[in-house]
Amino acid sequence: MESKTTPSSNKIRKTLNLYLRQWKIISFCLFIALAIAYSYLRYTTYKYKATATIKLRDEKQSQKLPSLEEVNKGGLFSDGTNKIRDEIEVITSQTLISNIVKELKLNIRYYNQGQIKEQELYNNPPIKLNFFASDSIIHQVDTTLYLKIKSATEFIMFKNDGKSIIDRNDNEGKKYAFGDRIKTGFGDFVVVPNVDKFAPKVGSNLRVSMNSVRSVASKYQGSIKVATDAGSSVIKIELEDNIPEKAIDVLNQLIREYNDDVIREKEEVVRVTSNFIDNRLQVVSQELEETDFTAEQLQKRNNLTALDSQANLYLESGKQTEAQINATSTTIQLIDYLQEEMQQKNKESDLLPSNIIADPNASQVIKSHNELVAQRDKLLKNSSDKNPVVVNLNNQINALKTNLESSLGNMKRSNEITLNNLNKQDARIRGQIYSAPTKQRQFRDIERQRGIKESLYLYLLEKREESAIRLGMYSPNAKILDKAYSDYMPVAPNKMFTYLAAIMLGLALPIGVIYAKDLMDTKIYDKDDLQDVIDIPYLGDIPKTSKKNKLIKKIDYSPKAEAFRIIRSNIDFMLKDKTNKSKKLFITSTKAQEGKSHTSTNLASSISFSGKSVLLIEMDIRVPKIMQYLNLKPTTDIGLSDYISDKRIKPGDIVNKVKGNEFLQVIPSGTIPPNPSELLMSDRIKELFDYFEDKFDYIVVDTSAVGLVSDTLLVSKYADMFIYVISANNVDRRRLVAVAQPLYKENRLPKMTMLLNGTDFSKKGYGYGYGYGNSPGKKTKKWYQFS
Repeated sequence: MESKTTPSSNKIRKTLNLYLRQWKIISFCLFIALAIAYSYLRYTTYKYKATATIKLRDEKQSQKLPSLEEVNKGGLFSDGTNKIRDEIEVITSQTLISNIVKELKLNIRYYNQGQIKEQELYNNPPIKLNFFASDSIIHQVDTTLYLKIKSATEFIMFKNDGKSIIDRNDNEGKKYAFGDRIKTGFGDFVVVPNVDKFAPKVGSNLRVSMNSVRSVASKYQGSIKVATDAGSSVIKIELEDNIPEKAIDVLNQLIREYNDDVIREKEEVVRVTSNFIDNRLQVVSQELEETDFTAEQLQKRNNLTALDSQANLYLESGKQTEAQINATSTTIQLIDYLQEEMQQKNKESDLLPSNIIADPNASQVIKSHNELVAQRDKLLKNSSDKNPVVVNLNNQINALKTNLESSLGNMKRSNEITLNNLNKQDARIRGQIYSAPTKQRQFRDIERQRGIKESLYLYLLEKREESAIRLGMYSPNAKILDKAYSDYMPVAPNKMFTYLAAIMLGLALPIGVIYAKDLMDTKIYDKDDLQDVIDIPYLGDIPKTSKKNKLIKKIDYSPKAEAFRIIRSNIDFMLKDKTNKSKKLFITSTKAQEGKSHTSTNLASSISFSGKSVLLIEMDIRVPKIMQYLNLKPTTDIGLSDYISDKRIKPGDIVNKVKGNEFLQVIPSGTIPPNPSELLMSDRIKELFDYFEDKFDYIVVDTSAVGLVSDTLLVSKYADMFIYVISANNVDRRRLVAVAQPLYKENRLPKMTMLLNGTDFSKKGYGYGYGYGNSPGKKTKKWYQFS
């Protein structure tokens, strides 16, 4: 099949008209969409954004100038990207946010319920719940309380059974007075009213939502957004909430909690060192008291006095040696203490006391060890011990601890050798003091032990003071550049976006439905649709009219009458070469109910109105309708079928005249036979046409539907022209292609033309038609005119 393509401009015009014809439906859908958008914006809960900005301090970077290579890499923090990420994880950790929820009591929220919408009351709620149970229990509760304020002193509380308080009767609840102790499954509590302008209003409906701290923290954990640029230590924190003041409070409290957590972490090492020193001070103090008591008792028993002048010569050397012995013994004792501390198990922290031993290498190892422990503990707040990073840190900590144990062992052995040498030297000096009494030598031994204990005691006191001073010197890790603030403009939903989406949906939905309906529509509506699917000459179209006006009149200015005049002219043009004999016009269609008989009757009438003699033959002997259309009663009881079957009947015997139209005569179908096809194969058909060949200008034949029976094909050879009637909005174009196109290609219907019947120019957006309307001078209403 060769199909003709409709010009693109015509298609665009048709498509545009298709939608413009449905402007009322599109406008209605657009109005409904905008109304829904307005209602949504009117009653939805808006969200507001709060923003805070902090700068993380880097102690290592502050202690040295950056190198040119570090600056070229992207900034001072370019090598500390992982550290910034770690701090961001800490800021958004469950533990930190849970502390915020507990501090601000975000797990208990108060709402004022209205008929359509409820409003959360954050600042100065009208009531407050005071619990008798511990916080650990309250922080796990998930429930909802409904209260209706009856007076300034009483309220009704309802059970949480899933119904709104608006749908409840007062007798469903229980009346309480403010201050009454209310018993519940999670503990007792008291409802305390606010005062002054914040006091609960009589008749107001309140809802108290209690959620577990963990669930609220999880919600905020997903809502808080933390962002930073590469190489920068500046962090921007954002939070969206339905109450801007709440979002501001949460961000400010988040920064405070983070700084407190960092300070606690830094002070933990100092606190461990202080506890270690305090424990050792108690032991050394007790030993020093015992030594002093022993010396005192020895002096009392032996009445010891100062050494004589001869012994004093050796005493100076002995003192120097004793000082070295004391220092060495102190170092050995501190090493023992530190080794005991490292070997202890089930400790609360793996941190080691720092700055205990005056050895730079050991102090550096202890410092590195504590930094790794602090980093690992920070990660464990938001991770597990199976995290690859945690495992790596544990390996580094164990390696440093092994290294430290080895270093302490070497230091201890070195100091023990030194101590042995000093003791030998001291023994030689004491041997020189030959004149010193034995009792006095005993006293000197005690004095030496006391000196060792005093030296160790003073050293520990000094370290304790250093730790105490350091404890209060740590500063917060986050410097606040901008406190949390909000512009108090809702960020969600976006009004412009909502209305734009409503407009798009309001237009897209009806347009999409119209488009889909048009896309799936396989019916024929106009000439362009017809010529898109078949390549057959087009005769014209008949507009759809009221069923009351089936027949056109002689004086008739209706679109239907005008259409038949145009078709009459087209037929004359196509049959201009046939001048001697009558022009035989055969009317057929694909199926029944396409207006074939209607077209035959009106076409014959229109031709007769022009003064041409017309014979209308009702050859559809299966379902005849011509006489019904003309509203005629046959003058005889015989018709075409009777003529064919009875050779005694002459052609002139079956002709009926039409009253009021001298140029039109009709041959009715006659008796409906049981064998129509066999009758139409009779030679009597040829005799009939031969008889009337010279008696009429036109012979219009109403035949059967060619797509249903073969009757039409049996008589097609007698036709000068076939008018193939297609009913608009009735025939599937696929069936038309299968039936009509082969008939034209195979020339089985002579001079076949297409006529479109019942076109409705108000459908499918086709905005053209016949330009005269019902009568001359009458103005036609345009599509855009309302009245």
